[in-house]
Parts: sequence; structure tokens; C-alpha cells
Amino acid sequence: MTDKTVTAYLQITPLGKEELGKIEIAPEVLEVIAGIATTDVEGVGATRGSFASGVAERLGKKVHGKGIKTELTERGLFVEIYCTVKYGASIPKVAKEVQNQVRQAILNMTSLETQEVNVHITGVQFEAQKETIIE
Repeated sequence: MTDKTVTAYLQITPLGKEELGKIEIAPEVLEVIAGIATTDVEGVGATRGSFASGVAERLGKKVHGKGIKTELTERGLFVEIYCTVKYGASIPKVAKEVQNQVRQAILNMTSLETQEVNVHITGVQFEAQKETIIE
């Protein structure tokens, strides 16, 4: 099992504003923001998670950051999103909308500009067929 390095993203004080102290944003916060923005897009089936997040969801805990990876480098903030698309939806349109929604949500909530938002479609989600009981 790999240990996740805990680093915080430093928030820059806007010009003309009084600096009151340092603001740090945990990577998990950005993952949750991106995860919620992704699942709000029409046509997205689900985000891909790990075995542990699947178990946690079955136990009733919502895992909003699953299938999202963030990385802050010298070049900027990079977001990787792994999700499925519902059958019948246009994959390019859904992916583009995910990019727009995630970029806008992160900018609105943290004032961080994303350098790249990469969307990886990992599958197509079909509607669950309803079982008919014939008596």
C-alpha cells in the first residue's frame, strides 16, 4: 500500500487585499470539488474508484473524490478524471462539459487556475434493467 504524500496548495492573496495569514488547501478538497462537479454533469454515469471507496460506499459513506487525481507542479494545477458515460450520451460533449464544470468549480471555490483537466472515459454505463415478476 502506498502512502499518499500530504501536501497543501498555498492560496495566493489577491492584489489589493490585506494579507491576514496563509491559506492552505488540501489536495483532497480539490478532489472533492472536482468529483462533485463531475457527477453533476448530465451524461456522466459514475466516477471510477478503488476497492476501498467501493466498500465505503456500500457501507453508506459518500466518497466524492473517487476517480479524481490532482497534482500541483511548477507549471500549474493538473486534474485527472476517470469516469463512465451513460449509454446514449455523446462522449465528446460530456467530456468537454466535465472539463468546463471542473475548471469553473475549482476557480470559483479556490481561485486556483487549472492548467489541464484531463478526462478519461473508462466505460459506458447501461441502464439497470428492471426485473419483471410474472405470476
